[in-house]
Order: sequence, then C-alpha cells, then structure tokens
Amino acid sequence: MKPSAQRLYLRSRGLPGALAALLGTAAAAAWAARWLVSLPDFDHTARLPVVILGPLLAAGAIGTSLHTPSDELDRTAVRPWWPRRLAHLLAPTALAVALLALAVPGHAEAFGAPAAVRNTLGLVGVTAAAATLVGARLSWLPPTFYVGVVYLAAPSDAGGGAVWWGWATRPGPEGEAWAVAALCLAAGTALYAWRGARHVSGEA
Repeated sequence: MKPSAQRLYLRSRGLPGALAALLGTAAAAAWAARWLVSLPDFDHTARLPVVILGPLLAAGAIGTSLHTPSDELDRTAVRPWWPRRLAHLLAPTALAVALLALAVPGHAEAFGAPAAVRNTLGLVGVTAAAATLVGARLSWLPPTFYVGVVYLAAPSDAGGGAVWWGWATRPGPEGEAWAVAALCLAAGTALYAWRGARHVSGEA
C-alpha cells in the first residue's frame, strides 16, 4: 500500500486509538504489579490479576480495531486481503506482548512476564476468532466471559484438568497452558485472516 493508503487504512480501522489503549494498558499494568507486590504480606503471586486483566484489555483494544468499514469493497478487491488482515492482527499483538512483558518483570515462576505474554497471545487469538463470529465491536465479550469464569472457578493447583481449561490462571512456565494459548492464537489468527471480521449492521 502507498503511504496515503496506509494512513487511510489505519485510521479507518481505528488502529491509532487501539495503540494508544495498549500503551495505557501497559502503564496501568506496570503500576498495579508494583503496587500489589508492595502491599504487606503480598508476594509476586499477587500479580495474577495483572497478568490476566492486562492481556484481556490489550486483546479487547486490538479486537475492536478489526472491524471492516467497507466490507463490500474488501470482498471485491483485486488483491487478497488476508496478508493485510494478518499484519493488522500480528503487529499490534507483538507490541502488546512487548509492553506487557516489560510491565511485570522478574519471578517468571510465579506470575511475571511469561504469564503475561502467554495470556496476551492466547486472548488475542480468542478475540480474533470472536471478531470473525460475532463482529469486532463485540469481540471482547467471549474472552471476558472466559476470563471471568476461570478466574472464579479455576483451582490453585492443576487438578481436574485446570491446567488446560484454566490456562490463563496458570503460572508462566507451565507447558500445557502455553500449548492451549498457542492453539488459541493459531486458530483465531487463521480464522480472522481467512474470513475477516463479521460485518454487523450499524458498524461504520
């Protein structure tokens, strides 16, 4: 795309606002992580809400930018749109991963950078799939519902398969949780790149 076309694409999808939201989310996550650890009788395991809510907010910001304001034009374009969709999804995801990894440094065995990175990747995948199925404007709902359920229901140990279905609440180094997050990212990315976000009446 030419520079002018690139700017038009970015503005039409609301990407500048999404990137600003990512920066704000990372700053808030960094502050919250340090504040929680500084509380009396708290340690680095107290950062669990940060490594869940930070990635959830980042995924929601990315998801709302996945809408297509000109669905009919996109379908009739001469060049395929999937490479642009792929770049559109992966570029802000990479930024979110870097920012949130920096927001919670240290103590990888508890809830540090590895857990934040894993949850960002997995929840972006869930959000991308949701954008394809229910539209970009509502893409934040399925991952929010999932996070709410597992945060309340997942046990602190890995019993009952919680390491699989409650992957977002697991400490950073657990391989099974990483496998589920990677699967979510791969499936969501492939679905969005192939189909794009569902066009919902009323979207600009």
